[in-house]
Amino acid sequence: MNIQTHQILDAKGLACPMPIVRTKKALEQMASGQVLEIQATDKGSLADIRSWAKTTGHQYLGSTEEGEVLRHFIRKSDPSEVKEERLFPHAATNDELERCLREKPQTNVLDVREPAEYVFGHIPGAVSIPLGELEQRIGELDAHEELYIVCRTGSRSDMAAQLLERQGFKSIRNVLPGMSAWTGPLEKSVGI
Repeated sequence: MNIQTHQILDAKGLACPMPIVRTKKALEQMASGQVLEIQATDKGSLADIRSWAKTTGHQYLGSTEEGEVLRHFIRKSDPSEVKEERLFPHAATNDELERCLREKPQTNVLDVREPAEYVFGHIPGAVSIPLGELEQRIGELDAHEELYIVCRTGSRSDMAAQLLERQGFKSIRNVLPGMSAWTGPLEKSVGI
């Protein structure tokens, strides 16, 4: 398959949120209608870039996988089509979530990182639904219960919170800065 691209962005070896940060910068330098190819090795980038494009109005064309490299294709939208990026307004800090878990151990935590990230360390009791599977698995969550959403840095969890809000979830919090700075209880799902 030969896809006509106008620029190639090398994001190999970078983890969330860096592929998206670099994608934003690259698109700023391009003309409307041009296609950017992002090459990444972070498996989470598949859901991250697709969700980011959807929330900003840029056209996500698709992705291919060649060995360890994911090739993502985004068409830069006309300025009239681009939506202003907004952060999910309801956030909680890591400390607030940790305090909530101490006071109410049955607190619902949704971890939207990739399965490999989850197994190597997650908040005890957190439900694992990777961002890329969230729309298909939304029925596993109760829209009427309070829900804290975590990822590595707060980026994917922000996109997940916005998606859940659009689906009618009311009491959700994006946890910042997320697992990259989590100092509370940690559980591993593998014998390490």
